[in-house]
Amino acid sequence: AQLLESGGGAVQSGGSLRLSCVASEYTYNSYSMGWFRQAPGKQHEGVAAIERDGTAIIYADSVKDRFTISRDNTKRTLYLQMNSLKSEDTATYYCAARSGVFGPPSYYNKYALLPGKYDYWGQGTQVTVSS
Repeated sequence: AQLLESGGGAVQSGGSLRLSCVASEYTYNSYSMGWFRQAPGKQHEGVAAIERDGTAIIYADSVKDRFTISRDNTKRTLYLQMNSLKSEDTATYYCAARSGVFGPPSYYNKYALLPGKYDYWGQGTQVTVSS
């Protein structure tokens, strides 16, 4: 699957952005999806993930109550609505896809934000938040 992110940009602290990720693969509906980010000098960090049918969602503690992940399977598109942005949210944001599901909720909660569990990655979109 090919993934293409868009929607990044520069905003001031407290602002909002909406990221999109379009998948080329017609079997997108069978993929578990996630958003990750990488700040300069830091490792990839899981931000949010959503199961293929949208029934399971998980967020990193750092973005809970500020970010919302969603997907529109009819458009093969993944979204990340980011509100109340902070300077520490500055990073390159990537969407990623995993073939198949993670399993029971206990597995999902444990593994869904781990970068190594995903098979396909987009090229990233830059988000810069100034204070």
